[in-house]
Amino acid sequence: MRRRMLFSTLVVTIIAVMLLGLPLGALTYQTIYDDTVNQLQREAEVIGAEADVQLQRNGSIDVEHFVAVYPQRHIEIKPPDSERTVSTGGWRHDPHSDTRTPTLEATATSNGGATVHVWRDTTAIRDSIVNAWLGIASLSLLAIGVAVGLAMLQARRLTLPLVDLAATAERLGSGQATPWGHRYGIPEADRVAEVLDRSAERIASLIATERHFATDASHQLRTPLTAMTMRLEEIIAEASDPNVVRQEGEAALAQTERLVEIVESLLGRARKSQNPEVEQVDIDEVLEQFVRQWAPVFDQANRELRLDGTSGLTAMTVPSDLSQILATLVENAYQHGAGTVTVRRLATGQTVRIEVCDEGPGIPEELTPRIFEREVSGGDGTGLGLALARHIAESGGARVELVQTHPTTFALFLPPGSGGQARATGPV
Repeated sequence: MRRRMLFSTLVVTIIAVMLLGLPLGALTYQTIYDDTVNQLQREAEVIGAEADVQLQRNGSIDVEHFVAVYPQRHIEIKPPDSERTVSTGGWRHDPHSDTRTPTLEATATSNGGATVHVWRDTTAIRDSIVNAWLGIASLSLLAIGVAVGLAMLQARRLTLPLVDLAATAERLGSGQATPWGHRYGIPEADRVAEVLDRSAERIASLIATERHFATDASHQLRTPLTAMTMRLEEIIAEASDPNVVRQEGEAALAQTERLVEIVESLLGRARKSQNPEVEQVDIDEVLEQFVRQWAPVFDQANRELRLDGTSGLTAMTVPSDLSQILATLVENAYQHGAGTVTVRRLATGQTVRIEVCDEGPGIPEELTPRIFEREVSGGDGTGLGLALARHIAESGGARVELVQTHPTTFALFLPPGSGGQARATGPV
């Protein structure tokens, strides 16, 4: 592209210089020639007048005077009523010579009747014309050089942004979705750069969304899969008792349905095409079912999962989201805590609060301010659960907070349902 711009600029400049230079050269030639002819004609008239004066005063023509005054001219003067011609000049003009010197001629007749012929060679005129043409040619070459230099600067100014934009597009194609942020002072190139930067931001957002979906799905599906595995192990262990097999099969089926709900919820959030629709939920029903699902996990570890607090509460939330949040908080207490894990429900003013606490050593003070950040964990966990739980809660109008570090106590604050606190029947 740079070569094409330089070539096109050079062609346009040469054409412009020719269109201006050639007429200017012809005009210069004609001007110098006409000025010389007019000057020679005036000299002939002046010589005729001087010849008349000399003839009247002296009766003859002073040749030496004309030689001294017009050294570069060949002059022939024919007095009136005389056949004799007086000749003078700095060089001899031979009209009969085979080798002719290019000359200019002017003829004039004086008032006294004298005929004057004046010649001059064209060498000086030719030199003047050549010098003028050389000046025009020099200016033309200078103009072409300046145009080429400006074209190189302009081509560099225009092509470097294109090279940079091509490199940016290649970076985007290779998966490096980081906005470049370069601007070039050229509106069109800046517009393309802005579009590429916005595309990089969108690609980065999509990549981050897909990455979060993968990590969140692996984290959220791990617990239901563990529970289902335990149910299936119970079925295998108690295969001789049809009632146990039936109960465990129903529990495994419930876990499967929960897996489907979790996957659909995560996909909806990842694609941002599904907004959670809150509804009035019976807190007791959700918590009791949740405790039944997690009881085998704690029994296997010789620990206890306890349900406590005020019964009869209702809250505005998404049932599947509530189960996911509780699963995250209980799993966090199971992995990083110790002793009995207590799930307590309380009615506090304008909210329904569900607390999850354990009897472990608590959370280190330096980790407390960052406990809800992604990939921040106090042990060998993934650091995703609490961040995901807070995100799910906020999408449904609730919130998750760390209310106590020793012992560790997390609280889920939910909007109360209609008459949710009025239905509270007292502690269990």
